[in-house]
Amino acid sequence: MASKTQTALQSKAHDPALDQIIKLAIMAVGGQGGGVLTNWIEDCAHRNGYVVQATSVAGVAQRTGATIYYMEMAPAQERQPVFSLMPAAGDVDILVAAEMMEAGRAIMRGFVTPDRTTLIASSHRALAVSEKTVPGDGIADSEEVIAAAEIAAQRFIAFDMEKMAVDAGSMISASLFGALAGSGALPFERESFEAAIKASGRGVEASLRAFAAGFEAAAGGKIERPSSGQSKPAAGNTPAGPKHLVEQWAKLEARAAAMPGAVRDMALTGLRAVVDFQDLDYGAEYLDRLEHVLAQDEEAKGHELTLEAAKYIAKAMAYDDVFRVADLKTRGSRFARVRSEIAPAKGAQMKLTEFMHPRAEEIVGMMPPRLGRKLAESQRSMRLIDRVFNKGRRLRTDRLLPFAQLYVLGGLRKYRRGTLRHAIEKEHLENWLGKALTYRKIDYALGVETLRNRRLVKGYSDTHARGLSKFDRVMDGVALLAGRDDAAHWCRLLREAALADEKGEQLEGALKTVRSFASQDETALQN
Repeated sequence: MASKTQTALQSKAHDPALDQIIKLAIMAVGGQGGGVLTNWIEDCAHRNGYVVQATSVAGVAQRTGATIYYMEMAPAQERQPVFSLMPAAGDVDILVAAEMMEAGRAIMRGFVTPDRTTLIASSHRALAVSEKTVPGDGIADSEEVIAAAEIAAQRFIAFDMEKMAVDAGSMISASLFGALAGSGALPFERESFEAAIKASGRGVEASLRAFAAGFEAAAGGKIERPSSGQSKPAAGNTPAGPKHLVEQWAKLEARAAAMPGAVRDMALTGLRAVVDFQDLDYGAEYLDRLEHVLAQDEEAKGHELTLEAAKYIAKAMAYDDVFRVADLKTRGSRFARVRSEIAPAKGAQMKLTEFMHPRAEEIVGMMPPRLGRKLAESQRSMRLIDRVFNKGRRLRTDRLLPFAQLYVLGGLRKYRRGTLRHAIEKEHLENWLGKALTYRKIDYALGVETLRNRRLVKGYSDTHARGLSKFDRVMDGVALLAGRDDAAHWCRLLREAALADEKGEQLEGALKTVRSFASQDETALQN
């Protein structure tokens, strides 16, 4: 019996048919045409006498909407091959990623290996939900993925296939298909790839243009690295309008341009932002504040204090209120951007729905300060206002009346300086800036870090309220730290803790540590 078992378990000779099976995985996010791409590849393989099996597996563990399309193909023979339904780590010949972080996810799962895998990836980014929900900057580093891909893949091809497709008037699936064909990873001629596109019968000409662009780039083995993110700010549009206003703008621009070299670009960017938010007089207020900071700065420190002030004073002055939101939603540039992203068919009507959900605080904030404060102090009044206005509203801005309502509301920004919200924001800005300059007198680094704390305050409605709450808690912690040698370091740690999670649990832990420091220092002084 033992000898029979040993005989049964002896390894069989290698089946050469296994070497003919091509294993290909596509990792895409919803809306990128992964299904269309799969169909094209399947059609192309059939045209070349291959049998194919294609499956798709929705992935929800890391990215909502991400899907793995998996295909195995082999030359048709008398004996039907047995294909796998899912990719296995270390057993994928070709990996196509429709976005850079999908390539990273494939590498992490072991689908990309240096002994066999050709990795074809679009270098553009479609931010994941986890990146968008981080209070601070949660965007993953594409450069790290590219570095890992160059090590993990046998062959790596990457460039912005999304832009390539948009320029051709098509979808990314077409440029990905072209890159796959141009890579030579599949043993098929270019004509059979193009025939698959033509057979689909929809958007053929645009798809062929995107296919050709992807083919040529991949055939050259292109690897396109992301920019460093240190590009100079785009130049503003040439101002046009009444002569006296253009002259007034030129004077403001000259004041900003006279700032030290390290500050100049940021000052010009901030000036454009606040003038766009309100008007030229508001831009003059911005420069007055910035010049006040510059007068207390040190050239030996590289004017770091003024540089941070140029950025965050502009952000504080150009806050998001009801007028701002309505103004941005009715600008022609926004409609043009939405149209370019949706790319509706020629002659099709684009329907655009805006979701509005104003709280009582936003409504009261549009009132004169005296009336607004009186109503805000009355819980009964606030409940009534909230009951009337705090309802989810859907406004079709492709229709005249809803568009007109938002347009008129956005035009009321000229009355912004006379509102309660502006009075609150101005007071908050002056208190924050005053504290930063006070700290700067005893600790330059702490003054800089205090200015940077303003990044915690952003957004609109509930988002703004949560950010402001964290800002206040961090500033309370900074007040306990002032005078310590490590105050700037702990100020930065508090801010990073506040940005780390939405609930603020890490911030509370850091604040407990800071309070313990303050308690120990107070005990030491008493002794």
